[in-house]
Amino acid sequence: MPSTGVVPLLGHVRTAVSEAMVRVRPDFAGADPVVRRSERADFQSNAALALAKKSRTAPAELAAAIAAELAHADGSALAAVERSGPGFLNIELADHTIWEQVAARLADDRLGVGAPETGRRVVIDYSAPNVAKEMHVGHLRTTIIGDSLARVFGFRGADVVRVNHLGDWGTQFGMLIQYLDEHPELRWHTADIESATSAVSALDALYKAARARFDADPGFADRARTRVVALQRGDTDTVARWRDIVAESEKAFGAIYARLGVLLTPDDYVGESFYNEMLADTVAELVDKGVAVDSAGAVVVHSEQVTGPDGEPAVLMVRKSDGGYGYDSTDLAAIRYRITALRADRLLYVTDSRQSLHFRLVFEAAGRAGWLTGPIEVDHVSYGTILGPDGKPFKTRAGGTVRLMDLLDDAVAGARQVVAEKNPDLPAAELDSIAEQAGIGAVKYADLSTSRVKDYSFDPVRMTAFNGNTGVYLQYAHARIRSILRRAGESTVAPVESAVPLVAAERELALTLDGYSTVLDEVAATLEPHRLAGYLYDLARAFTAFYDACPVLSAPEPVRGNRIALCHLTARTLAHGLDLLGIAAPERL
Repeated sequence: MPSTGVVPLLGHVRTAVSEAMVRVRPDFAGADPVVRRSERADFQSNAALALAKKSRTAPAELAAAIAAELAHADGSALAAVERSGPGFLNIELADHTIWEQVAARLADDRLGVGAPETGRRVVIDYSAPNVAKEMHVGHLRTTIIGDSLARVFGFRGADVVRVNHLGDWGTQFGMLIQYLDEHPELRWHTADIESATSAVSALDALYKAARARFDADPGFADRARTRVVALQRGDTDTVARWRDIVAESEKAFGAIYARLGVLLTPDDYVGESFYNEMLADTVAELVDKGVAVDSAGAVVVHSEQVTGPDGEPAVLMVRKSDGGYGYDSTDLAAIRYRITALRADRLLYVTDSRQSLHFRLVFEAAGRAGWLTGPIEVDHVSYGTILGPDGKPFKTRAGGTVRLMDLLDDAVAGARQVVAEKNPDLPAAELDSIAEQAGIGAVKYADLSTSRVKDYSFDPVRMTAFNGNTGVYLQYAHARIRSILRRAGESTVAPVESAVPLVAAERELALTLDGYSTVLDEVAATLEPHRLAGYLYDLARAFTAFYDACPVLSAPEPVRGNRIALCHLTARTLAHGLDLLGIAAPERL
């Protein structure tokens, strides 16, 4: 069963305001209490403004009535309820209420966060590189965003099925296999060259050579087409060579995933080839249900929701006129399989925004076929483009596509320089380890701190800075708190004394900490990891303000104990939140 965890103070205040509204007027039942954090108080409710017209009452009068009910019913939990302006309610919590919330979250292994997704299966399709081709900058966002969503949903209790939809099938493999057979002297296996990523780099170059030969040599083109047919028919030698290419490519993918620290493993690899045997049945079912129809020998789905530039219905190609299948067919078979065989409750496809129309048509066809029905949710988690520091499409100096491993190397090199300047006495091995964590974290945070639908500029200098909204800043904040706790010399946290008065900086930090579960709810609802990134940045800033204003180690007891508790809870929340973004939280930086 789903668990609720520690109810946030925001939730308690919403409930209190809602109940007070109903006591003022029973017909307000179900109305939004419009409660949010406020700079002028702990929380503010604007419900009176929204309900004044319905009740034919002046907003100020209605707000006063709600305030009176709140004070009467929740006097012990609330310190003050004041009407402000034309009808706002400013709500201050009692100090003991806030300290008790800190203690509850600190005592919970999950920081008070519930598991509301328990019992639901969420299938997340992300990364999806192509076999025999290098991973490049275009694979970064799908991999990082998808992995963060997998972590968030998994922590919230979902049974997460990660799917890495590899491009491992198609006519290009006939070209490549035939080329390799005709050039047995070529060396491209990992065992023969530098590394797995070098092997796939060699395969990528060989495919380009095969493509050029295919275009220039009709005889080779015929032999390559014959090899494609052999692959599709399961010819033993051809399939063995294809499997060899796939295996070498997967080694390279694994090397990059390991460096990025993402959750994907070979168990998550489900290539296009996996769905081959399902394609004919998928097409037959769509035709039998009248969703797909014949069109000049091809089988297509005419959209009932989307029209093209010519005013005609947009078309999904289910089967080509020559009897072949394309990625439209594969994605239809995949969604059918994920719903009927995997029993998905929610499907997430993390791909760039240019595929929005394609997935809209796939989802429509799946709905018309009766696969995508009832409570099953499906979303295309689209994202924008990575740009260079100049704001133009990110390319190499020669104008080519940037290799993902090269991009990571640049970020780690930048982080190493910054860390070395700040800590010149670090041993080389420790410097290398910290630089790797900081550089990879910087890349991930730069991506995840940006709204996924927007483009952003990849700038290693800016993203590895210790100041500003960067991953390195958050890692440094966590390391700084851990340093404070080491100096405190206490392995366990003393009980929080709820009778201790709160000062302003303590109050802001405690209330920010209490928002952790709320922001995870928002990420799951909106599929926007940047909300979590923004929350962690706000938390780090709140801690900095707290530490500047509130001595910790030199404070008298029980103030000292309570402040150490705030340090512990902040460090745990920062580390946990960074982990949900897939970013390391070093003890030292």
